[in-house]
Amino acid sequence: MEFIGAILFETLVALWQVLGEVFLQTVGEIIVEIVAHGMRETFRRPKPLAPWLAVIGYLAWGAILGALSVWLFQDHFIQPQGLRIANLLLTPIVAGLTMAKLGAWRRSREQEPIRLDSFAYGFSFAFGMALVRYIWAK
Repeated sequence: MEFIGAILFETLVALWQVLGEVFLQTVGEIIVEIVAHGMRETFRRPKPLAPWLAVIGYLAWGAILGALSVWLFQDHFIQPQGLRIANLLLTPIVAGLTMAKLGAWRRSREQEPIRLDSFAYGFSFAFGMALVRYIWAK
């Protein structure tokens, strides 16, 4: 019975670690989206950036937020190496889906979404953050 309890405990710890990482990246991305949405008129360009340039920009902003998060939380939330590797794709997918849902919500309220309110750009931002955390967190 102790063996089953230990397995259950380790499973719950791993799940908690993954949820912590997903929470950190998704909340960080939503905060950036709210700020960017409020400031979009300030930075509006007559001709929008090429999509590939916007992807690079969101990767860079994600990396900057990732560096800030490593400064605040030096240790990985996820301890097992295999789960950290899986986090490089899974968390950005969850964050991208969250941003796409936020974009759909904004459109349903007749608000103009920003590029970050889509799966591709949301994924790019979160991937930049996840990659920095993977490389530099302890």
